[in-house]
Amino acid sequence: MMGILWRANSHTSLVKGQPYNTTCLRTALRHLPGKWHQGVNCESRTDHCHHPLNHGFDYFYGMPFTLVNDCRPGGSPELDAVTRARLRLYTQMAALGVLTVAVGKTCGLISVSWKVVLGAAGLVFLFFVTWYASFGFVRRWNCILMRNHDVTEQPMVLETTAGRMLHEAVSYIERNKHRPFLLFVSLLHVHIPLATTKHFLGKSQHGLYGDNVEEMDWLVGEILKAVEVNGLKNTTFTYFTSDHGGHLEARDEHGQLGGWNGIFRGGKGMGGWEGGIRVPGIFRWPGVLPAGRVMHEPTSLMDVFPTVVQLGGGDVPQDRVIDGRSLVPLLRGTAEHSAHEFLFHYCGKYLHAARWHEKDSGRLWKVHYMTPRFHPEGAGACYDRRLCPCSGDGVTQHSPPLLFDLSRDPSEARPLSPGSEPRYHVVVARVGEAVKQHRRTLSPVPPQFSLSNIIWKPWLQPCCGTFPLCACRQDGDPSET
Repeated sequence: MMGILWRANSHTSLVKGQPYNTTCLRTALRHLPGKWHQGVNCESRTDHCHHPLNHGFDYFYGMPFTLVNDCRPGGSPELDAVTRARLRLYTQMAALGVLTVAVGKTCGLISVSWKVVLGAAGLVFLFFVTWYASFGFVRRWNCILMRNHDVTEQPMVLETTAGRMLHEAVSYIERNKHRPFLLFVSLLHVHIPLATTKHFLGKSQHGLYGDNVEEMDWLVGEILKAVEVNGLKNTTFTYFTSDHGGHLEARDEHGQLGGWNGIFRGGKGMGGWEGGIRVPGIFRWPGVLPAGRVMHEPTSLMDVFPTVVQLGGGDVPQDRVIDGRSLVPLLRGTAEHSAHEFLFHYCGKYLHAARWHEKDSGRLWKVHYMTPRFHPEGAGACYDRRLCPCSGDGVTQHSPPLLFDLSRDPSEARPLSPGSEPRYHVVVARVGEAVKQHRRTLSPVPPQFSLSNIIWKPWLQPCCGTFPLCACRQDGDPSET
């Protein structure tokens, strides 16, 4: 979950007819506490090319990577678990082969020199060390906290992280209450391994996930309380949302760990089904935005950037295609519909679905070009693996594509056909043309999930201390903050 707080100054207004402050965006401080999940370095341990401070933020405190089950001591492996299991199997098979040759050599059944046997054993050991150095120490390498460019806790202690994040957010609000700021809080909550402090364990009737939601609710409340206590209630625009739907495949021996997506089909990691991409969007700006208003319009997290730019009185870049649209007209009520006529939904680099908000009729069409194959058959998720695949044998290609009318069938339970929908071919053709136009705006880039990009590179590893003896612990315990 994530929260975005834009604190305007006295000259920034959403009231019609009043000007925006053109210097507000440039002078505002930009702070990110929480999960970054974009990595850190490119060529060396100190280049910080992917770091938040290299991408518009003035201050960073949090995880540069993502939260995985490996971050909890004794937690079952999650990061690249399939690849890890495969490598372990290859190592065992190779070791068994070398052992068999050694026994054959000892018994005189195989004519091979001991130098060859020892050389093969050395290669197997080197192979094991190479992959285990990365996957066997995930918690130490990946589960770290940084303040700006410095690693402050390695490995991180999950039980105290929530308090530290809250302390950072509240302190930032208190320090900057007299100037404009952008506070982007990317919470670690409602994400496995569902680290929850003792105070909230057992508080919910819905198990560990419910406890985690309770603590997240408290954290958000404390941040909003800091906004009010510091007199910023009526000058702070708050946006609370999530990056994807519930993780259906996340389970343990007690049951579901990954949330519930209601009537919507699918979940996290599924680039097309509504359960994976419909998320809450809650806005708060007392005195400017009317309370209790509910809007049923398709928007996108890409809209955050142009919205903040407009609130700050700036202009979005004109030298590239900006897929997001400012939410200000929709929130003000000056626009009846979302600025998005079409939205395109990807799983990795593969376009799985596209939607068309037909303004004239008000109908919301959804076209699926490929969908994940659920397992077991008839289930609502890929329970045989951690996430559904984006391509290959794990997906079904649809030709002709599946068509749904989300305005009447939000659960995507009844695919339309030329027999049931007279406009079937017209809608599919219109969306198909929009997809073609969209693809013309894309520029090819190197694949981010290629083997060369995802393999562990020791020379890029953020480290507290002397590599590879990386370890440090923050002083104090802000968990009571």
